[in-house]
Amino acid sequence: MPSPSADFESQLELFRTEAQSALQFFFAWDAIHAVAAKDKAVFRLLNEAPLFWNTALGALQGSALVALGRVFDPDPDNHSVTRLLALAHANLDIFCKDALAARKRKLSANADEWLPEYLATVYVPSREDFRTLKRHVAIRRKLYEEKYRPLRHKVFAHRGVTTREQVGELFAKTNLKELRQLLVFLGRLYSALWNLYFNGHKPRLRPARYSVQRMLEQPSPNAQHANLQERLVHEAQDFLSRHSKDAQPTHTPDSQRRASPAAAVR
Repeated sequence: MPSPSADFESQLELFRTEAQSALQFFFAWDAIHAVAAKDKAVFRLLNEAPLFWNTALGALQGSALVALGRVFDPDPDNHSVTRLLALAHANLDIFCKDALAARKRKLSANADEWLPEYLATVYVPSREDFRTLKRHVAIRRKLYEEKYRPLRHKVFAHRGVTTREQVGELFAKTNLKELRQLLVFLGRLYSALWNLYFNGHKPRLRPARYSVQRMLEQPSPNAQHANLQERLVHEAQDFLSRHSKDAQPTHTPDSQRRASPAAAVR
């Protein structure tokens, strides 16, 4: 059996990969739509291969919801945020100053020269800190279960509904802003837990941008250090804009012209 510390590090990394996968899939989908709506040349570029782009966009949308389901899986035995927080809550000693000092010594040959001063300022979490984080997760899980789990289970992961009307009813319950905030929350939670474990920082859910339109209109001044969703949005914009300059007007049938899935999160 791995130690609680090794287990936490493993679960934290699994949470990162799942949360970032969901975020990347969704914000790639979102960015392509936003850039195409804003730039007619990009719209023409996408319509040079509408079947391909509809396929890619549909795959991104479905993959985002499937990954989101893995994050919010309520079974504590599975690799989800539930298991991660339960593990942290039950093993507070992995966040103590001695444990943090040991981690720092592994990363720095001269750690003992600066560790005493550093350790004087670190935060040691209490059970209440994790109860607070669990409450934040519970709010988002309720939202996921009410609006996005039915869509994941009945449309993307399994075929539980069959008619366009049934699918449309499930999509009608969703909301773009709400889903962006939900996904960005996962990144904020990961950052809070990572900084607590590796740096001894109090676990705060720091603000993060979620509006793709705002990211396009007001890019962060230091794109290299921007959060994941901002870097992805600007990569998509840069790539599509550069390759759209040579795109020519097409005569694609109206039934195929919109490079977007038949059903999309509202």
